[in-house]
Amino acid sequence: MRLSRRRVLKSLAATGAAAASPGVFMPALAQTGPLKIGILAPRTGIAASAGISGLAATEWAVEKFNAGGGIAGRKIQLVVEEETSPKDTIERFQKLVQQEKVECVMGIVSTGVGLALGPVVEEARALTIYWDGTTQDGVDEKLLNPKYLFRSTDNECEAVMSSLLAIKHWKGQFKRIAGINPDYSYGRNNMAAFIALLKRFDIEHEVVTEQWPKVGTMELTSHVAALKAANPDLIFSSLLFADLPVFMKQAHAADLTKGTKLVFPAAGWQHTLMKKDFTPEGMIFGHNTLYFDNPQATPMQKEFVAWYAEKQKDYPNWEADRAYFAIASYKEAVEKASKAKSGQWPGVDDVIGAMHGLSVESLGGKGGWRKDNIADQTFVQGFSTHNNKYDFVTLDPAKIETMYSADLQKPPGAKFWDWLKTAQFKI
Repeated sequence: MRLSRRRVLKSLAATGAAAASPGVFMPALAQTGPLKIGILAPRTGIAASAGISGLAATEWAVEKFNAGGGIAGRKIQLVVEEETSPKDTIERFQKLVQQEKVECVMGIVSTGVGLALGPVVEEARALTIYWDGTTQDGVDEKLLNPKYLFRSTDNECEAVMSSLLAIKHWKGQFKRIAGINPDYSYGRNNMAAFIALLKRFDIEHEVVTEQWPKVGTMELTSHVAALKAANPDLIFSSLLFADLPVFMKQAHAADLTKGTKLVFPAAGWQHTLMKKDFTPEGMIFGHNTLYFDNPQATPMQKEFVAWYAEKQKDYPNWEADRAYFAIASYKEAVEKASKAKSGQWPGVDDVIGAMHGLSVESLGGKGGWRKDNIADQTFVQGFSTHNNKYDFVTLDPAKIETMYSADLQKPPGAKFWDWLKTAQFKI
């Protein structure tokens, strides 16, 4: 039976009212038997590349953790469900928690799904770690002070970083700017953040056109024509789904990318599809929390990338790092809480307490959890190059930049637009 989100919430609330003790929706945490972790990830559709990378990294982590005894002595068992629409994903979340009795849920890529699911997580009192989709409506937090939900870095981190790189390296080299961004909060706020930072650093500019294709639009010729007609010096784009390489092909065919500065903070989601044939050198290219070919990669990252290439015949994007970070930090928190209880299996409140302030080495670098349940992670961006062994662009090794999200996202309780005006950015 398919339930609406409202009916799911009413059902959860009713069950909660009938329960004699808090946390009724969370399964009793047994000290023996498999440790069941639920995964909600898109494996088809426009966000499939992210879901595939994230799920693969989770499976790799589980293989390694189980070989070493699992988590606090319990072997991990994954229960995987598809992330699709908000309504259907909420139903699958309910199935994971109530029927499968998972002890933690991980995943979620879409902000829209994350927004809808966030209140359900808190109602269910089910420890949940988002890979990516936040609970922000634009840049305004809609789920204040969550207890059970742990969320990714703010979606605007990559836009702030690429904006700072454009200002650092191209100041005085552009004036006429244009944008082509997905027509929902992520795209609109990324473009707005870019413009706000130009103003913050007194960069003279003129917005000559802004294009807003619907998410998933594959026919972009009219948008390309409008950009071409505007004759910009610079194009800012937070396209990141399957429409991104389509846009690059059409823009290349129209000679739009020739001589135009390009700022693409989220291009890394589709990086192996950004072929040299139509993707220029010298564009600002965001790989964000995982750059697969990083010359400063740790042995762990190198091992994972080699494993992924062998298994998937492809190279991972940053969702792999987000997923590994989620399960690695959960493992660390459970074992820390268990140790504090003299080896007993910890309750959900114990694990939540251990998550706060936790720091782990993730695939893409250092990561940790703030006390407001928001992640801090390492971001990598740079300038595209054709000088590599692949058929797609990578980052010029001499022009790779690394920043920590503590310098890219608003601190707890701050308003994003006010913070942009006063933050002490390092450029």
